[in-house]
Amino acid sequence: MLSRTADHLYWMARYIERAENTARMLEVNYRMSMVPQSAAQQEQTWAATLRIMGQEAGFLDRYAEITPDNVLEYMIFDSQNLSSIHSCLRAARENAHAVRGTLTSELWETTNETWLKMRDFSWDHFQDVGAGDFFEWVKYRSHLASGVTIGTMLQDESLRFIRLGTFIERADNTARILDVKYQILLPAGEVEGGSTDFYQWAALLRSVSAFEVYRKVYRDLITPARVAELLLLRVDMPRSLARCMKEVYSNLQRVRNAHSAETERLAGEMDAQLRFARIQDIVKRDLHAYTMRLLDRVHLLANRIADDFLVPVS
Repeated sequence: MLSRTADHLYWMARYIERAENTARMLEVNYRMSMVPQSAAQQEQTWAATLRIMGQEAGFLDRYAEITPDNVLEYMIFDSQNLSSIHSCLRAARENAHAVRGTLTSELWETTNETWLKMRDFSWDHFQDVGAGDFFEWVKYRSHLASGVTIGTMLQDESLRFIRLGTFIERADNTARILDVKYQILLPAGEVEGGSTDFYQWAALLRSVSAFEVYRKVYRDLITPARVAELLLLRVDMPRSLARCMKEVYSNLQRVRNAHSAETERLAGEMDAQLRFARIQDIVKRDLHAYTMRLLDRVHLLANRIADDFLVPVS
């Protein structure tokens, strides 16, 4: 496959997944903001989210203060912010258009229709619809694209590069969503495991469609260690780091070329480490530090995939 085609397919998938995960990240904060808290605590919560998404500097260049409305407008509608939901869905459509002949008509129409609807959204419309319903719409459109991809695309290299983009992006964002918890201080007087803490973890689980899964797997109270285990190490959890790395490694094996042996080895190593890690050891050593190391390795892997298969950045 031409590297140009692979590049467009890979980034189309990454941008669709990024839009969904940005919606999920914002939804975590939106749900957590329902917990009674001071203005200073609320600002700290939203600042932590901007920081973990790598958007704090760009936001502060555009806005004088960190407020929920300012953050939502910047991360959803700002066309100058390349990581906003608006920009991601536009970029996904542009990449899909560039390889329209490689996609099935159903996948192209799904991607194009999503962008056309997003283009017509405005801040006023968003406020009328409500944050919760809007985030659900973004997630639904991403799920629709994923289902159409699996249900209509030939299982050849085109599909493999789409899947690589999806799971690299998902791995990055699952780690970031989990780490948000560790960027937010509990309200004064609240202790780990208290009622507020329980609500925050429940909100996080719901934001990654894992609340019912957690209940089915653990059948017990929500605890930070078990949430971390579910999102990091459970290979049967669709959005976990372990599942993402399993999929990345599997798809790399199917598109390997003369230059990709080290990239494949790195993905296999991450797959094995997540498969055999124990959550007790991770929590004891520092979950935040562990997720940050994972993010660094995911970025390294993404860079190696780009070097081995995609269009070189000029």
